[in-house]
Amino acid sequence: MKTILTSLIVLISIQLSAQKTINGTVYTMKNTPIMGANVYLEGTYDGGTTDEHGNFSFKTTEKGSQTLIVSYVSYETYTMVGDISFMKDLSIKLREDVNTLDAVVLSAGTFSAGDNSKVNVLKPLDVVTTASALGDFVGALQTLPGTTTVAEDGRLFVRGGDANETQIFIDGIRVFTPYTPTTNNAPTRGRYSPFLFDGITFSTGGYSAEFGQALSSVLLLNTIDEPDQEKTDIGIMSVGATIGNTQKWEKSSLSVNASYINLAPYNAIFTNRNDWIKPYETVSGEAVLRKKTDNGLFKLYGAFDVTNFELTQEDINISEGAYFKLNNNNVYVNGSYQGALNDTWSLFGGLSYTHAKNNLNIIESDVDNIENSLHGKLKFKNRISNRFKLYFGAEYFATDFDESYSDASINNAKYGYNNNIAAVFAEADIFISKNLAFKSGLRGEYSELFKDFTLAPRLSLAYKTSAKSQVSLAYGNFYQNPTSNVLKFNQDLKAQNTSHYIFNYQYNADRRLFRAEAYYKKYDHLVKYDSEFTNFNTNFNNNGSGFARGIDFFWRDSKSIKNVDYWLSYSFLDTERDYKNYPVKSQPNFANTHNLSVVGKYWVDKWKSQIGFSYALASGRTYTNPNEPGFLNNKTKPYNSLSINWAYLISPQKILYASVNNALGFRNINGYQYANTPDLNGHFNRRALQPSVDQFFFVGFFWTISEDKKSNQLDNL
Repeated sequence: MKTILTSLIVLISIQLSAQKTINGTVYTMKNTPIMGANVYLEGTYDGGTTDEHGNFSFKTTEKGSQTLIVSYVSYETYTMVGDISFMKDLSIKLREDVNTLDAVVLSAGTFSAGDNSKVNVLKPLDVVTTASALGDFVGALQTLPGTTTVAEDGRLFVRGGDANETQIFIDGIRVFTPYTPTTNNAPTRGRYSPFLFDGITFSTGGYSAEFGQALSSVLLLNTIDEPDQEKTDIGIMSVGATIGNTQKWEKSSLSVNASYINLAPYNAIFTNRNDWIKPYETVSGEAVLRKKTDNGLFKLYGAFDVTNFELTQEDINISEGAYFKLNNNNVYVNGSYQGALNDTWSLFGGLSYTHAKNNLNIIESDVDNIENSLHGKLKFKNRISNRFKLYFGAEYFATDFDESYSDASINNAKYGYNNNIAAVFAEADIFISKNLAFKSGLRGEYSELFKDFTLAPRLSLAYKTSAKSQVSLAYGNFYQNPTSNVLKFNQDLKAQNTSHYIFNYQYNADRRLFRAEAYYKKYDHLVKYDSEFTNFNTNFNNNGSGFARGIDFFWRDSKSIKNVDYWLSYSFLDTERDYKNYPVKSQPNFANTHNLSVVGKYWVDKWKSQIGFSYALASGRTYTNPNEPGFLNNKTKPYNSLSINWAYLISPQKILYASVNNALGFRNINGYQYANTPDLNGHFNRRALQPSVDQFFFVGFFWTISEDKKSNQLDNL
């Protein structure tokens, strides 16, 4: 018995003598002790937590080289590798984790909407719940500051830039023909259904070096990565019908949408200023195939639409009116893959192809054109650490444009161009702390058409001024080749250029968001020409210039009033340009000095309804009155429009929806057309350019058939 007892005592003594003590103190970078930090040896049960003074101490029987881990919420995990004997009286400082929700956000010039965005100015569903938007991305974005109301156009005009200066991307890949075709003085719409997308990033300036060929703005649309369930959506509308279906498997899914729009019944009921021979008609479809791999996600997106219409419009110079007929076919295919190569490296690759064909008859002219465009991109990301991320890649744009023209005196004249651009880009996100961050990038482009290489630096900075607010600065240089109406006649030019300077303040707290942003844009090498419209005999040069400066305000609040979500935006714009056929530098006729937008949404439990409104007010736009001296010497009256909508939940999966655009029937005037020659008194007569209809009424019934038998489209309307 004594022998056994002696042996136990010896073993315990050996065990105790073999134990080592690991101790130290854990601080913040400002030398403040951290209480409750976890400290342990990796792969063992040996460890402890820090006390109120930041001290820790624990024993271990481990020997040799070990890995000590120190972790605490909202701080970066600390790792120390070394021999146990040296882990005494340690002084460990933890750095703040820059990936936490309260960390600074690089946001100057950018509005985001999506589940992965830290600061959502818009929600994805706002696209279809905003009364004036009618389910169109552009319509919803026109309620944001920085945009200009050009009611007869329908595209995005951003901070003094014309609509061609904004480019749209789907899953990071360029869309070359994003808008449906239309006639004069009738707004266009985006081609693509909002129901297939769950993320929107709208940059009004200073955007990433990854994106180019846009002087003013980029709009990034991201398709849904994974649907939540299988379902079928059916819509019967006053202007047509839609149907959609989603199928989901273990590692893949497929969503398809189809729609048919025909305005003939609508035009038969409501008066129209146009004389329609064949009202607007379009058939369209979309599909998204998603396939998960072991390390990434592959997407294949495809869309097509076929549009045709024929009409006669009033024209002060043509007594019988101006005849217009269009047939359009458009196909867009986009494939992309995003995945991880290892713990720190990831890649993105994508390719898009666009085929657009137009057959137009305008008065006595016949214009046929075909555009084939390609965009390929390869991008790598290296997450060197939480504080330093490196992005770099290359892309290639190719456009082949051919057009033929015939009229009474010209027979089948042909012209066109090939516009091929190769680009490389590199960019780094650098987080000094969770309160201070930089983004620095450089983009290089070579234009095969112009035999010219350009370099465009980009830089942004963000600093948190408090737990709920931050300030941001951004600078960027941007290039864009001229548009088709120029390049098809002349290729002896060079890229147009802008420089952006942006200052942003942002406050974000408890479902309230406020943004104020001041900016200055300088334009160089804009295209000028010496004829009213571009043609064979036009002389072109790059001597144009201009500027745009202003300030934007945005406020959104979904807390102060129960069941109410609303936002207000205001923009002030001061801009002048000398481009196109302008004889002097002037405020362009698409620019409003003042733009105000108010949007509200109210859920009424008793009525099982969502009621919304959207009000837009814009100051007058410039036009040239030939009866007075000067160029762009007059302004139209201000633009006003109040739109309302109502969605009623008939049953859990059936919705009745109605909306009215310009409900108060404001008689808006987009500009004036003057006679080509004066009357006997030397006076040029004119007519007002008004919308084809002052109001637009929409009624729809929407039915969702889903697995859970609860989901519906109320949030989607």
